[in-house]
Amino acid sequence: MKTSRIPKFYERPLGDRLGIVKEFGGLSEEDVTQLQKYGALDFETANRMIENVVSTFALPMGIATNFVINDKPCLVPFAIEEPSVVAAASNAARLSAGFEAKATEPIMIGQIQVVNIKKPKKALKDVLKHKKEILGKANAGDSTLVKFGGGAINIEGKEIKTSRGKMVVFHLLVDVRDAMGANAVNTMCERIAPMIEELTRGIARLRIISNLAVHRTVKAKSVWKKESIGEEWIEAILDAYEFAANDEHRACTHNKGIMNGIDAVVIATGNDFRAVEAGAHAYAARSGKYRPLTKYYKDKNDDLVGEIELPMAVGLVGGATKTHPLAKINVKLLGVKTANELAEIIASVGLAQNFAALKALATEGIQRGHMRLHAKNIAATAGATENKIDEIAAKMVEEKNISVSRAKEIMEGKK
Repeated sequence: MKTSRIPKFYERPLGDRLGIVKEFGGLSEEDVTQLQKYGALDFETANRMIENVVSTFALPMGIATNFVINDKPCLVPFAIEEPSVVAAASNAARLSAGFEAKATEPIMIGQIQVVNIKKPKKALKDVLKHKKEILGKANAGDSTLVKFGGGAINIEGKEIKTSRGKMVVFHLLVDVRDAMGANAVNTMCERIAPMIEELTRGIARLRIISNLAVHRTVKAKSVWKKESIGEEWIEAILDAYEFAANDEHRACTHNKGIMNGIDAVVIATGNDFRAVEAGAHAYAARSGKYRPLTKYYKDKNDDLVGEIELPMAVGLVGGATKTHPLAKINVKLLGVKTANELAEIIASVGLAQNFAALKALATEGIQRGHMRLHAKNIAATAGATENKIDEIAAKMVEEKNISVSRAKEIMEGKK
């Protein structure tokens, strides 16, 4: 009988792991051969990064062109599987007057949840009275971060009411410099928790970073001149933006399009796209209503101005950024020296991606360009050989009938 309980799977050599997976899933020798193709990320490196490694999973990596960010030309690496995203961002950047972007200081929040406190207000005051000692304790074990100008800089507190009674939550504010910061912040929270328990006479439960990095945000702005895109397009994009600004269902998809570009660059540079996603969507809902992360308006010249603002917790030190071979190459390609510079590029990409999506949606419709690129995937799925894929894709686009069944008919010579 099959079982997924495999004691010490992580200790077994690669050959044993693959044998177990092959038998469990009924995989063929060809399947196993595919699993053994590691590409740039070799088994030894992958095995150090996560547990129970049997293979690596590749994504297409493309380069978005035409970006000029803070007067600096950029070629931006995208790791993504979705067609048209790279092309759309490149086209939006080409049509723009360039991007201006600015990131705030890299301040992350560590949360310490304290329960079973009889006098919450007194507990808050007692902790804040000892702020200096607490910050000193937090920084005592991270000399490297402090050496580079970072470290814990403040502590705040609040009382919250829950169905399990009142709780007190303390926010440790940490300047993480060029790191994403999760490990440093979590370690600091755990280090000061016993001191906070003593001061509050409560019990510390969760001690962990918050991905809603409201103190670590980035803004980007660009102008699309009416001579470049046309007054009709400007009006169409403004209408599309107002739809998102006033309807949560549309705002969700609006922001998803933004994250198409943002996630692609975050992944390509070895950063945590899940943390960035969580922070972005929480930030979009901070007013109590879910809203777009971008906004659009006309300036005095009647040109279109686009702006974006969101949390951006990305780093250049630690994690996959320093481990994954392609992530290291992509950071080098971008030419960034600080995490803030990387954040500014990523935000500019998000704005470009959103502009491209609104332009397509509000005029020709999203499917025209998207399905033209997607047609090649459909042809390949239908079993077309490499030298026939372009021909079959072009035929389906011409007919406006892009499907696996139609691709098979074309392969069989049916009109």
